[in-house]
Amino acid sequence: MMTMQAPDKPARRAGRPRSKQAERAIIDAALEEFAETGPQGLCIERVAAKAGVGKATIYRRWPGKEDLLLDAIAAMRTPLPEPKGESVREDLVTLLEALGRESVDPRRARQYALLLGEGAAYPRLLERYLETVVEPRRDVVRAVLRRGVATGELREGTNVEAAVDMLTGAVLARPRVGKDRPDRGYARRVVDELLTGLASR
Repeated sequence: MMTMQAPDKPARRAGRPRSKQAERAIIDAALEEFAETGPQGLCIERVAAKAGVGKATIYRRWPGKEDLLLDAIAAMRTPLPEPKGESVREDLVTLLEALGRESVDPRRARQYALLLGEGAAYPRLLERYLETVVEPRRDVVRAVLRRGVATGELREGTNVEAAVDMLTGAVLARPRVGKDRPDRGYARRVVDELLTGLASR
């Protein structure tokens, strides 16, 4: 006599599906901790407590704090305003004003510290920051400057890389030298001073 076999049940995946809400809470908590302590002082226990999850939830997704910070920094990549393409001067002012607003965010201020020495101990972290945050922003400024050279708004032979350094550095360094926030009109003054030297003769 043949016996009927019960149909195979689909295999269940081990564990619960990862909650996007929990992952977002962990990323936010990691960025908050990073802003307060830097990479050296970041503690998974405190991140877990702030995010309202267990340490095991974090370790299932990230093997260590540096891996967590790699994703946390990547999550902060936000695009700069799209240049309108009508005036190099106005596009540069708009970009620098956006950078100035970001520069006083404690989480971003701590990221800048990676460039000033902290990143030497965390080369993977520094590389991710440069790749996902720094270079995409510099690319936007480069494109505006190169367009200015092509249209004749800027002189031929302009050193684009040096100009990018001067423009972004003037804004990002300001909070580090005793100025909490670039005052209204600061970005415009920086652009005007630089363009005086780069203007087409």
